Amino acid sequence: MWEDRVDIHEVREIRSKTMMYLGVGAIDKIGDILRTLHEEGIRRLMIVTSRSAYKKCGAWAVIEPALEQAGIEYRLYNGVTPNPNNEQVDEAAKIGRKFDAQAVLGIGGGSPIDTAKSVAVLLAYPEKTCEELYTFAFAPEKAAPIIAVNTTHGTGTEVDRFAVVSIPELGYKPAIAYDCLYPRFAIDDPALMAGLPALQTLYVSIDAVNHVTEAATTTVASPYSILLAKETTRLVYEYLPRAIDDPNDLTARYFLLYASAIAGIAFDNGMLHFTHALEHPLSAIKPDLAHGLGLAMLLPAVLRTIYPATSEVLAEIYAPIVPGLTGDPAEAERLACGVEAWLAELGLDEKLSSEGYSEADLDRLTDLALHTPSLGLLLSMAPVESSANVIRLIYRDSLHPLRNSAGVTV
Repeated sequence: MWEDRVDIHEVREIRSKTMMYLGVGAIDKIGDILRTLHEEGIRRLMIVTSRSAYKKCGAWAVIEPALEQAGIEYRLYNGVTPNPNNEQVDEAAKIGRKFDAQAVLGIGGGSPIDTAKSVAVLLAYPEKTCEELYTFAFAPEKAAPIIAVNTTHGTGTEVDRFAVVSIPELGYKPAIAYDCLYPRFAIDDPALMAGLPALQTLYVSIDAVNHVTEAATTTVASPYSILLAKETTRLVYEYLPRAIDDPNDLTARYFLLYASAIAGIAFDNGMLHFTHALEHPLSAIKPDLAHGLGLAMLLPAVLRTIYPATSEVLAEIYAPIVPGLTGDPAEAERLACGVEAWLAELGLDEKLSSEGYSEADLDRLTDLALHTPSLGLLLSMAPVESSANVIRLIYRDSLHPLRNSAGVTV
């Protein structure tokens, strides 16, 4: 395989809207980034992260002295939780405004980086709140410069224009997408991810698979998003088991990280539809639900729903996982059950019922999917009708394992 010829210790520049540094040792590029900011007159930096992972992964040991060497002062907010909420964003933004921060550095996975993006907007619009941002009371055209130090391989947020923050009071978990949310610089260093637990490794990698499944099958999908989708799925299938077996396998981490990044670029171009639009209500109701787990529980039912309309594309994308698909629309059940079996082999055999959801939740979940700000846009790009009945059926079929034509649970 061509991957065998890649020197994972050679840090490469990958240019999209964001300048991304990929490779073992990429964290050392933070010094160059901070010097660039200093040369541009930036002296005060707002740092946004979670409670302790930014230290445990080793990033802070490099970043802290680099800040001092570059002559940049900082304030640190480390209150970000999984599925971050608007109060956290407002709290961090308040600290940043008081400090007169000129740029924002996010350290972590999707939650800290999305929070950092949101703070960057609120620094540019000091009279606004996070709730106003995520209920679309205004559409930002500017933000403070954003730097992303990524510590997971799943979201792709370090190279895209999306951010997600929950508003618990409203029961909403909306997504926003603006050009001003692209990080200016991103660091993707596999060595920062060697400490990811097996379950988190699974969850974030399945997030990337869902990104490309949707990006390749929306009504605005392109040959580009489909190409990236095929490579993402192949790489995850190949390297995810290796990363689970050996968390310190930096080659596996490298290619999962690369897969995550190109998946982020894929959905930045092709957008998303069912699994993300339907997962957001799940974790809006239960904020402790891991995003990747929610997606994994929904994926088989979504595939069964959309395969008849997108069979030729999905047959190629899922060829590594379910070999022998021909693109016949009648293969929907085979693909759905095959993917469900693959997830179970990896250790993800949970369904909505095992996480506490029941038939009684279906109407509320369906209503949230239809009425949460921004999710309607995603649903409008689904390859099949996204009616209330279709959405409810996906939720219902995700309560329990799917069954094959013989009625045997896969």
